[in-house]
Amino acid sequence: MLSIIEDGKPWDIVVFTGDFTGVDVYKWFLELGKKTYCVRGNMDYLPLPKTQKITISDIIVGVHHGDGVYPRGNPRGLTRIARELGVNILFTGHTHAPFIKYGLTKEILLINPGSLTGVWGGGGGSMIPSMMILEVSDEVIYVKHYELLRSSEVREERIVIERKDNIWEIIK
Repeated sequence: MLSIIEDGKPWDIVVFTGDFTGVDVYKWFLELGKKTYCVRGNMDYLPLPKTQKITISDIIVGVHHGDGVYPRGNPRGLTRIARELGVNILFTGHTHAPFIKYGLTKEILLINPGSLTGVWGGGGGSMIPSMMILEVSDEVIYVKHYELLRSSEVREERIVIERKDNIWEIIK
């Protein structure tokens, strides 16, 4: 997966949902994109913001690690954070397992790319390295979800997400 990341540089926007755990990884992250957005995870000791808010096309996107939400990845807690930030999409982490799902309503989309390293997250996790690449085009988001399998094979899943009248529809 690192070759996918490196071959795409510089990406337009790169988002990291926390747990750098070290300055070297953070410095590498800053070199990946024309614009980079990251937040502090519960394992970070770097002076990073707790949340970020950005606009991509006309979509308002929030970034929050997801710690403080119990159980991890709970749509109710993540929806609360998304509403507090006033965002249409919330990028989150902390579960160490990827997902794309709706908030409490289909007006909020929750996206978790998983863990690039696949490490155990203290409360579980997939233990499979994963990441997502999104292409935003008008009212459609094209997602490529990558997982690194034990055989060093990279599995790719494509997901299409449409938005009509501020309602998200996940199409797999």
